[in-house]
Amino acid sequence: MSDTKNRKPASSPASSPSSEIDDGTRFFFDQARDIPQSDTSRASAPIADTPNTQAVPPSVDETSISGKSPKPHYHGHRQRLRDRFIKGGATALADYELLELMLCMAMPRGDVKPLAKSLIAQFGSFANVLSARPEDLHKAKGLGEAGIAAIKIAEASAQHLSRERAMELPVIASWEQLIDYCRVRIGHLKNEELHLLFLDRKNRLIADECHQRGTVDHTPVYPREVIKRALELHASAIILVHNHPSGDATPSRGDIEMTRKIVDAAKAMEIAVHDHIIISQAGYNSFKTLGLI
Repeated sequence: MSDTKNRKPASSPASSPSSEIDDGTRFFFDQARDIPQSDTSRASAPIADTPNTQAVPPSVDETSISGKSPKPHYHGHRQRLRDRFIKGGATALADYELLELMLCMAMPRGDVKPLAKSLIAQFGSFANVLSARPEDLHKAKGLGEAGIAAIKIAEASAQHLSRERAMELPVIASWEQLIDYCRVRIGHLKNEELHLLFLDRKNRLIADECHQRGTVDHTPVYPREVIKRALELHASAIILVHNHPSGDATPSRGDIEMTRKIVDAAKAMEIAVHDHIIISQAGYNSFKTLGLI
């Protein structure tokens, strides 16, 4: 006889009783996970009746959807800076902003504000940045050849402008412009330089030449060479100008003795020495004002 009566009917998933306990024999199908990758239309569609489901996961950046790079935080800053400068001039900008605008022309991409602030902090002032030597500017992190060229062009432009203004009128009538020119020319140098300003009969500036370069506190001067150059230029008068890198514009004993030798040599050739001006970052001194000429 068959023993089918003693056999228990085989259970099937359809007839098995519902249980909350997972005994490891049941399999679950995750629709969102197990859809084949090639079926992109179904994979990208949200599951029906699933609350608060987004078609794009929150972690996906907008750039992955549009294909466009996000705008940097300084987007539009350069244009706003240019607009302020054009409308209000240099006084509308802080020193670091003026330097920043200058660097923008040489460095068309990126945020140059941190570099501008760093340069002013490193060299001490906007004027010191402009007058810094190229070899010193090369040491500044983030500043390349184009940026250095822009800075030195700005310095040269300032010198040419102040020189042209000084030449518009007789030196005696435009003394403040002459002092401004001397400050721009040599006021921020680290070593001493003696400049000779040669004047015509109407006391107009006809030449400005660096006669000697020296150390931090000394410049050798030869009166014979000074007078020789004045005769070559047919100058009727001379103004001596030199800088004191120490910041103290007080004439030294050597300055006074050297000036007297030049005055005596010039007098013999009927050339006037109008003044000897000492320029420093803190100010200036005039030998004529001090009664030394």
